[in-house]
Amino acid sequence: MNQRIQLASIDDQRNVAAREAVRQRISWPVNLTPANVTYHSRGHVLLLGSALAVSQAASALQGRGLASLTLLTTDTAVELLATSEPLISQVLSTRQQAQLNVAGHLGAFRATVTQEDGEVLNLAQALIERDVFDVVLDMAEPEALNVAAWEIPPPGYLRLSWERQEAERSDVLESLTELVGEFDKPRYFQVNNDLCAHSSSGNVGCTRCLDVCPADAISSIQGRIESRIEIDPFLCQGVGSCTSACPTGAIEFRLPETRRQQDTLAAWLNAYREAGGDVPVLRFITHDSLEAERKAGDVTPGHVIDAPLEELGAAGHDQWLTALANGASEVRIQLHDDMPPRLSAFLEHQIAQAHALLTALGHDTARIKLLPVGANSERDALPSLTPLTESSLSFTEPNKRVRLNQVLARLAELGVPSGERHAMPAGAAYGGIKVDSAACTLCHACVSNCPTPALKSGGDTPALSFLEADCVQCGLCEQACPEDAITLEPGFLAAPARETRHICHEEAAFECISCGKPFATASTVATIKAKLANHPYFAGDAMSRLEMCEDCRVKDVWKTMARDPEAQLKV
Repeated sequence: MNQRIQLASIDDQRNVAAREAVRQRISWPVNLTPANVTYHSRGHVLLLGSALAVSQAASALQGRGLASLTLLTTDTAVELLATSEPLISQVLSTRQQAQLNVAGHLGAFRATVTQEDGEVLNLAQALIERDVFDVVLDMAEPEALNVAAWEIPPPGYLRLSWERQEAERSDVLESLTELVGEFDKPRYFQVNNDLCAHSSSGNVGCTRCLDVCPADAISSIQGRIESRIEIDPFLCQGVGSCTSACPTGAIEFRLPETRRQQDTLAAWLNAYREAGGDVPVLRFITHDSLEAERKAGDVTPGHVIDAPLEELGAAGHDQWLTALANGASEVRIQLHDDMPPRLSAFLEHQIAQAHALLTALGHDTARIKLLPVGANSERDALPSLTPLTESSLSFTEPNKRVRLNQVLARLAELGVPSGERHAMPAGAAYGGIKVDSAACTLCHACVSNCPTPALKSGGDTPALSFLEADCVQCGLCEQACPEDAITLEPGFLAAPARETRHICHEEAAFECISCGKPFATASTVATIKAKLANHPYFAGDAMSRLEMCEDCRVKDVWKTMARDPEAQLKV
């Protein structure tokens, strides 16, 4: 299970050859999504900041093919002569600075100010007679303006501290002048709302994708009843943390599908073993970081196999555990500079989940670790533990949760599960439910709201069953229950009961007093009779209709009307 490695038995040359065999045989899935999002920029630029910074930047940009330069300063006015392009200057008052809002993307930035009378002033319309600006260069101090603090700014929004980033000035200004024309990019992700656990019956459940997107590209859109998740393709920059955070697979890469990574990990490790490789370590690293290492001539030892990602968020703890379940000795995640705070927090949360699961299943948490920037000795070190297995795991279904459960089942076979419920980090998609049998009427509102097969009705028998392995702890069942009979029970249950469907509550069927057909439960009929006891439609003998099935109830109404046609007028 956690056997230590005998260092003398490791042949690095053989591992290098095995790694090369893997690269030759099986390619890592690359982004094949066609470019179907187009930005149109005509070169109308908005510059924000102090008069000194704005004036110097504007002077450097004049005569370089831009359509117009609009200067919004936070202190004093700017006086520059217009050259080949229109130049408009405006000083923002202290109040206007606090009310300034900039939103949008390349070719479509709206800059607005809420005035004292509540009216919203569109600055592009007021200053250049257009609806939007195309590019924004923000040189203001962070506290000077009340603009969105994007962790990953949208395309076309450039930040530059004129005083502190003197060395970067020319590069930023040069890149700005290149943002004129048409630009295409992939629509990275797709959303399957049938799998989404975000909303049901007007209740809001899972918000994990909303919480982790550093580009603020994901929104909850309120419909007439339901909310739904939407991804703005113009803001999305392919970080991938939403796909890893989504517990049901409702969000995934368009091409290749997210599950292709899992299949490739299994195929790589199998090919590495077949080629004679020992103690493989899977390192998840970004393309940019990998390219920087190559340019620096940094060569890793043969046991380190690199899985290149667009961004580290594209692989979460389910992918890391997949590697271990397929024979990797360790998984290492190579951090890099300038990671957005929400991405860093996401990775820490994923590591905490992975470690909690490993502990629950009887494995050493040292098998998964984050690698700090520049920690070359940790990156190259031999793993301290041998692989858990030398056989590959074959996935039987494309469903993300089913695949994760297969991985956890394999790790349980290879370890010594505790048999207990283990605490998980807040927000983890693991746990059960408690059902108050005294309160539950088996109305099955929870079943109709559950986004996974975790909750099911009893079919012909009035019952409620639950399979914990499918529960993503979205809370929709808890919110939908009219009797407040359901309570979430967070935590990972390291026992066979997690994968066994059990009955939470069942009752004998209530049989129709007219035809004898079972149609409800005794508690449901009793509850309805209590709530409708004073309703005039069910006064007197009509109360017995509540003890009839739907067919007999209609027949009884028509019989009453035939005997007394004016009976319905008395209600």
